[in-house]
Amino acid sequence: MKLKVLGCGGGIGSNSHTTAMLLDEDILIDAGTGVGTLALDDLLKIDHVFVTHSHLDHIAFIPFLVDTTGSLRDRPLIVHALPATLECLQKHIFNWHVWPDFSRIPDAVRPYMRYQPFAVGETIVLGSRRITPLPACHAVPAVGFQLDSGQASLVFTGDTTANDELWEAINRITNLRYLIIESAFSDVKHDIARRSGHFYPALLADELNKLQHDAEIYITHLRQGEAELTMQEILARISRFDLRRLMSNQIFEF
Repeated sequence: MKLKVLGCGGGIGSNSHTTAMLLDEDILIDAGTGVGTLALDDLLKIDHVFVTHSHLDHIAFIPFLVDTTGSLRDRPLIVHALPATLECLQKHIFNWHVWPDFSRIPDAVRPYMRYQPFAVGETIVLGSRRITPLPACHAVPAVGFQLDSGQASLVFTGDTTANDELWEAINRITNLRYLIIESAFSDVKHDIARRSGHFYPALLADELNKLQHDAEIYITHLRQGEAELTMQEILARISRFDLRRLMSNQIFEF
């Protein structure tokens, strides 16, 4: 499996893009503004979008993706998410007011887009690739993902805060190689982080003590204007692991 980071920022501007990752050539993990960096030929190869949750920075380019490619494809784009997330997309995005309902265009029999619900812990198998939604704790229903090639696994937590169920699931993964985990705020904004369901360095340090594996750990969702401060605080608090900042265009092969 090959995962390319298209966007991993907590905002936009100055070449920062919000969360989107391309797995091999045909799967998106979230569809934030980073999707807009792809060429049309690359967009046409995408058959699946796996969505962690319904917040705009993670779904913003699903409408543009299906609108741009729908008529050029011979099969629907499949959007995989929790039922609550799919309901939010149907009610608030693809509702004919914000955007057309592409699950019924050109008709309900041959739509440009199809919704596919999943449950936490349910593994979706696509060829030799196994994608498993993991527990997350956020301001809205949310998941992370385990991406398992058979040889190794990468875990992306999505947006989350302290969550014992997540660590229990991660610690059961015997072939964990990479962990991508968020820290959306610096310590000074710990109150905002707690209320919005995000990590901050002090809390992240406590939670990483629950990880029982050695893995390469990358920090994502750093916000514009405080990314450097947040990373400094993380590195000052955590010495057990070699932590690095996730960057756009970074590639993981596993």
